[in-house]
Amino acid sequence: MHGWVKRLGLGLGLLVVLGVAILMFASMLGQRKRERSVDVAVQGVAWATDATGVERGHYLYRSRGCAECHGPDGSGREFINDGKGMRIRAPNITVGGPVGHYTAQDWERVVRHGVKANGRAVFIMPSEDYNRFTDADLAAVVGYVRTIAPRTGGEAVVELPLPVKALYGLGVIRDASEKIDHHLPPAQPVAAAVNAQHGAYVANMCIGCHGPGLSGGTIPGGPPDWPAAANLTPGAGSAMLRYGDANTFVAMLRSGKRPDGSGIKVMPFQSLRELNDTDAHALYTFLKTVPPRNAGQR
Repeated sequence: MHGWVKRLGLGLGLLVVLGVAILMFASMLGQRKRERSVDVAVQGVAWATDATGVERGHYLYRSRGCAECHGPDGSGREFINDGKGMRIRAPNITVGGPVGHYTAQDWERVVRHGVKANGRAVFIMPSEDYNRFTDADLAAVVGYVRTIAPRTGGEAVVELPLPVKALYGLGVIRDASEKIDHHLPPAQPVAAAVNAQHGAYVANMCIGCHGPGLSGGTIPGGPPDWPAAANLTPGAGSAMLRYGDANTFVAMLRSGKRPDGSGIKVMPFQSLRELNDTDAHALYTFLKTVPPRNAGQR
């Protein structure tokens, strides 16, 4: 009897040691992965300097999630701190910060491809959402950022708990540069109108959380207490059943609340409420046309 107990204890101890070893090895792979060089060839898009372009860039900055992480003044802010080892602070992106020397090529590389000027992948920036920016919109948003008054603030802060590092090393969590088809040509301009074509362009901002198929599921790399992203398709588990018309949907974007009054967690409502009526209604029109998927299929 005591022999079995001893062997069982020894076996469990070996499993624990093996598990820790695997975790540490995977974490090391994750660190190497963060330090890898990602080669992406870009032409560079000259940033906008005209009033119309800069104004468009200001709108995109407010409505496409840039202010959520980098703050209204571009100085960067801490947007994740779960008190359990995960802390993310976005960098200062004004001309007074670490990207002040960025060229047009550098801006295209980081915004569209998730790769910094030094060739390393950006861990948290959802460049998959911005990869389909038209040249005009890329030029506009960079042009606006270049006009923001210089602020103090430095590089990004990315502190990850060991399990997240390990999952990253094992490829369970991927950075934006791994998700993007870097050979796709830039998207072509679509006239702003309340239709599915323009709505599909606006919906690119949803990919990072809801997945390329917009069916939601666990948000890769998010803190464990974040709820799964909703299924925006008409498939099983669809959240869109709550929104029978565009006005109800747009009201949710503006308020951050479902029709029953309950609040929605995690969604970037600071940005979503900035969507103009054309973009918001076009987004709803597009979501009514997407192929159904079961919830969680990304």
